Amino acid sequence: MSAASVDAWLAELGLSAAVRVEREGVTAWDLLLDGRRRFDLRITVICGPGIGLIVWVPFAPPVQDDARRTYQQLLRWNDELPFVKFGLDAELRPVLAVEMPAEAADVWTLGLAIARVLAVCDYILDTAAPWLGPGGLTAPPGPGRASRGESLLRRYAAELAELVGGPATLGADDRAGGPEVIGNERAGES
Repeated sequence: MSAASVDAWLAELGLSAAVRVEREGVTAWDLLLDGRRRFDLRITVICGPGIGLIVWVPFAPPVQDDARRTYQQLLRWNDELPFVKFGLDAELRPVLAVEMPAEAADVWTLGLAIARVLAVCDYILDTAAPWLGPGGLTAPPGPGRASRGESLLRRYAAELAELVGGPATLGADDRAGGPEVIGNERAGES
């Protein structure tokens, strides 16, 4: 896996980067995509040759000191949503990430990772909307503009079945995923 292979994979997936940056052997691509419900998501793909790929989304504006419930919800989602992890960046912004080791990275897993973050952002939109506010939630695009992520969401629909149902409530009896979902993961296919 190299930056050139990721360039080729993005092209094969029909994605073009708004920005491509290389620093100290690590390359990053910034994409601007839409889900079905959440729009203008800035997604960064980071490639560390020999290490792996990360698909990274700054999910929401910084959380405030009194946001204990926000932290609890992020931790609950880490438990309930398979294959993605939430965290906080240096500015205390919630971030969403999918990591792929170098040996598992290929066009299929990269496309699935990007589609998965789009689907997760759509799935948890209702619960997360109060935190997103200005700067984190954009209005739907005007008529005639198609979602810039729709083709990925359709391509990987079978693998994202746990996320394409109704909005996330994530109560004790509403866990996304489980052993049957893990068995459906198709990592390594291209």
